[in-house]
Amino acid sequence: MSNHFKQKTWDKFTLFFSASFSQSYLNKCYQKESITEKDTKSYENCYPFLYYLEHSKTYYDQAAIAPPSIQPILAFYGFTQLLKACLLTVDPVYPESTSVLAHGVTTRKRKKQQYEFLSDEIKIQKHGLFTHFAEKMFHMKHLDGEKFSMRDLLKELPEMSQPFEFLTLTKNFKKLDYQNGEYHLPISILNRFHMTSNRFNDYLKSKVPMEIELKEGPTLSLLFDGKLSCNNNAPFRKDINSDSFMLSLNKDSPCYALPELIIHYLVLYNLSMIARYETEWWSELIKSMANNDYPFIMQFLTITLEKGPYLILKWLTEDKFSND
Repeated sequence: MSNHFKQKTWDKFTLFFSASFSQSYLNKCYQKESITEKDTKSYENCYPFLYYLEHSKTYYDQAAIAPPSIQPILAFYGFTQLLKACLLTVDPVYPESTSVLAHGVTTRKRKKQQYEFLSDEIKIQKHGLFTHFAEKMFHMKHLDGEKFSMRDLLKELPEMSQPFEFLTLTKNFKKLDYQNGEYHLPISILNRFHMTSNRFNDYLKSKVPMEIELKEGPTLSLLFDGKLSCNNNAPFRKDINSDSFMLSLNKDSPCYALPELIIHYLVLYNLSMIARYETEWWSELIKSMANNDYPFIMQFLTITLEKGPYLILKWLTEDKFSND
């Protein structure tokens, strides 16, 4: 990933930095959602929508040049501004109540001794931004009370596969090769999943909201009846380093079906809380680099500064209208 990639992503947001374009865009969104008074609502929301995106870009620009000590805080707030812009496209009265303004997640009290970030957990609360965007953007309900570890969450990011592979000597992803309109996986994937090709086909269909035709030959070829999405087709995930889709191999993970935007939010929230309130532990980590947490955290921060805006852009421009 490079500054060129990041700049290219933000350049594509430029269209939205126009009130008239944002108004017509929101009008189209509200029409798709069958929202009444779409003309009035799109007029009222075009500036808030535009300002959320503009405010986010400022946070991300500053995060890119900030020291690691405050980078998670800037990245988290930049990301939440992007999510609020997304919410306005599906919920024209956002924020309707103060309950959706809370973060919607919580972390446990930290032990001062032997604390490990990768083992830390985050718990979903009943109300707040997280619960609201998970339901409105991804139609995911009943997540309150669920707990996810940082290790399980980070394992679902394809760009994080290298440090995990180095540490555990196991692969978390298999690349999908694309040829002539079909994706291909090696036959050996069936052994990894302990499934026949028919069972594997049924399994993938249960995870992905579209039809999949699977054929067994020298490789397993997969034909989808729609376009693979960066946000809506977990456990298929986009690797922006290789610009290819990958299949997560962590089928027993509680995070296996989580959309990647949810993963970035949860990890960023935890890191931002650590940077704000666990100053001693955070400063020691950055200065001493004493354990495995440091390279994982630093690699994630590098990735999320690039991929967070990229995933949001894909959601706004492609995923929302994929069924049109």
